[in-house]
Amino acid sequence: MSMIEDVRSKMMEAMKNRDKDRKDALSMLLSALKNKAIDKRADLTEAEEFEVVKKEIKQTKETMELAPADRTDIKEACEKRLAVYQEFAPEEMGEDEIRAQVKEVLDSLGITQPTGKDKGKVMKELMPKVKGRADGSLVNKIVGEMLG
Repeated sequence: MSMIEDVRSKMMEAMKNRDKDRKDALSMLLSALKNKAIDKRADLTEAEEFEVVKKEIKQTKETMELAPADRTDIKEACEKRLAVYQEFAPEEMGEDEIRAQVKEVLDSLGITQPTGKDKGKVMKELMPKVKGRADGSLVNKIVGEMLG
C-alpha cells in the first residue's frame, strides 16, 4: 500500500471519529504527497514519500519557531500536526548506526588512519547511504569526531 493510500484511509478514519485536528494534518500531508506525484508525473518511490514527510515536518517546526510567543494556538496546532507527521516519518538512525556506516565507508575507501583531510571523501560516500534516515548535522558531528 502506498503512503498516499495509507494517509487517505487514516484521514477517513479521523473523519469518522470527528477528530478535526488529525484530519486536517492528514489532509495537508495527502496534498503534499499528491502534489509531488503530480510534479513527477509518476508514482512516488518510498524514499520520495519520506522526503515529502520530512519536508512537511521541517516546515511545521519552522512555523512553530517563527510564531509569536503569545500565539499558543499556532504552536499547539503545529505540535498536533507534528505528532501526526511523525507516524509517517522514516525511522531515524541512531549514533551507533551512523558510526557503523562511517566505519564501513572508511573501510571501503581503504582509509586506516583517518584525518580531517579525508572528511570530504567520506561525506561524499556516506551521505547517499544515510540520506533521509539521519540528521545531517549529527552525521557531520560524528564524522568530525571520528576523523579528528
